[in-house]
Amino acid sequence: MTADLTHIDIWLFDLDNTLYPVEAEFMGLIEQKMTTFVARQTGLPREEAYALQKRYLSEHGTTLAGLMAHHGVDPEAFLNEVHDVPVDGLTPDPRLREALQRLPGRRLVFTNGDAPHAERVLERLNIADQFEAVFHIGSADYVPKPNPATFDRMIREHDVDPTLTVFFEDSVKNLAPAAALGMTTVLVGPHAAVAAADFIDHRTDNLATFLLEARVKETAA
Repeated sequence: MTADLTHIDIWLFDLDNTLYPVEAEFMGLIEQKMTTFVARQTGLPREEAYALQKRYLSEHGTTLAGLMAHHGVDPEAFLNEVHDVPVDGLTPDPRLREALQRLPGRRLVFTNGDAPHAERVLERLNIADQFEAVFHIGSADYVPKPNPATFDRMIREHDVDPTLTVFFEDSVKNLAPAAALGMTTVLVGPHAAVAAADFIDHRTDNLATFLLEARVKETAA
């Protein structure tokens, strides 16, 4: 069913596994680097390091936040290391670029990645010029989504009215605070259709198609 987004003036997008598909397996490369980092930092075998990595992700919002809280890890050193992966698997999607171009109003990226990572990915996808700004993990003093304080900070910094905003995310838990603020929420990804959370307004397994088909506010010619 075509989404009615005619009330939207601000288009807010997560980055990883949202502006490109999970099938690109780009985040898998980063996760492998994270496991290597955690294993080296803790001295744990790789399997146990991976389990700890995922536990920190669940409990703290990001693996990095857990490493900072429990191991005093320098965030920039961690981010520089884990994001040092090839972008060859990311393919520009002309339909996504077309879809972004038709959206009226402002377009922003809201990511738990850092600024260099966001810039690199957006440039590779050939959509960097489609966004007004990126609110990244450094902007939030490394406090990640879904922490409500990070949403509040993003809203203040970019003068965002939540009631006029739609937020696209691949993570259900990151949509919860957005919904609480009054944002329209869209879950993106292959498992979106089966997500049961009542705060999800729309679901799609193809972001470009969703945006191209959505009803949006008409602008003056």
